[in-house]
Amino acid sequence: MSARSDARASRRHRRPVARHGVLTSPNPFVQVLTVLGVMVLVVAISAGAVGAFAVWDASRSVVDNSVALEGDDVGQLPPTIGEIEGGVNMLIVGTDSCEGQDLALFPRCGIDDDGLERNDVTMLVHISDEPRRVTVVSFPRDMVVPIPSCPDGEGGRHSAMSAQMINVSYGYGGLPCTVLTVEELTGIDIQFAASIRWTGVINMSDAIGGVDVCVSEDISDRHTGLSLTAGTHTLQGAEALQFLRIRHGIGDGSDLARISNQQQFMSSMVRKLQSDAVLANPQALFNIATTALQQVNSKQLQLSESLASPTRMVQIAMAVKDVPFSDINFLQYPTYYAPDGLRVMPNTDSAATLFDALANNQPIQLTGDASQGYGVEVVGEAEQPAAPTPTEADAAPEGEQPAPDPAATDATPPATEYVELPSDIAGSSAAQVTCTVAER
Repeated sequence: MSARSDARASRRHRRPVARHGVLTSPNPFVQVLTVLGVMVLVVAISAGAVGAFAVWDASRSVVDNSVALEGDDVGQLPPTIGEIEGGVNMLIVGTDSCEGQDLALFPRCGIDDDGLERNDVTMLVHISDEPRRVTVVSFPRDMVVPIPSCPDGEGGRHSAMSAQMINVSYGYGGLPCTVLTVEELTGIDIQFAASIRWTGVINMSDAIGGVDVCVSEDISDRHTGLSLTAGTHTLQGAEALQFLRIRHGIGDGSDLARISNQQQFMSSMVRKLQSDAVLANPQALFNIATTALQQVNSKQLQLSESLASPTRMVQIAMAVKDVPFSDINFLQYPTYYAPDGLRVMPNTDSAATLFDALANNQPIQLTGDASQGYGVEVVGEAEQPAAPTPTEADAAPEGEQPAPDPAATDATPPATEYVELPSDIAGSSAAQVTCTVAER
């Protein structure tokens, strides 16, 4: 076994989060959609010879541009498509690379580009085993953490570092190094990963057709160039990216405020994806899928080898497609400010409560504010879309009665025991509608 395999085995012994049985899959919020877009493409064009070729060609493109995570064994896929077995851990990264960016939108790339690429947005997506729940944990870019020894891409290794901001891990060793860093911090075995650059975010938000966001008061930020009046706005393209990057002018002006702003965007996007506006619109789905493939080909989107399989993507999508809003939570990794007040430090004790709950497949209950940086406030509750109405094709033939559901009994199901998270773990669920707050 490799050194990393030994380390992983040790971590799994401590906290076996999201193991998945016999299986060995903007900016992040949009990255999740990007991955789903490729899944949709497989479903949309999988009929007939032309469709079969298109699926094969798309798969080849995704695989050719994928990256191996250290110590991973992709394993053999099952012969049929169904929900992925067990839980899933996937890391989603948004980077600040100037490569392939529009200088008109990002003028600093033509002035002081240092050639480095940082993971300015880092999110761990955890999908639980049955019953399915989704927990998305955002890691502040300024959080100081240890960075383990990472492969340098040329057969060697970079030395470990004891205290660096988490956002340097990508420039240090690419997506595999950021995965190793988060695994070291959380004790979680991450099976899948993806990263996306600025232009990829812009193009994917265009393909979605925009996401509704709410601001409680007028906001303005000269750093991103975004100004919005109080109320609801449908953002896409460059404006959506500005909203995801804004921190000056909202909350306390920190990266913590920006994270909650991003989570508002993600919650709204989840609600839109589950609505008829997207899922019942084949043209919209196909547009999302083809745009996602374009981002792979133009190096704006990169997937891990473990995720670069249409079958695997469909398995993951099927595992989350019916999760209710109340069981989709967006959290901030708990932190406290360093003595200099410029950086934040991880509160590993509070974090352990969260990751232990995920390891034990226990539902979580938020007790803290919606934002560590006062970036948003909860203003209402979202309505869950109604379940599809059964069609005539679903009905049993005349004279026949449907087979009884063995799980259906008259007994009252046992009450679910929730784990109350410490109050310094901020966040909200997709069932909560939040609005961005202007800087105080």
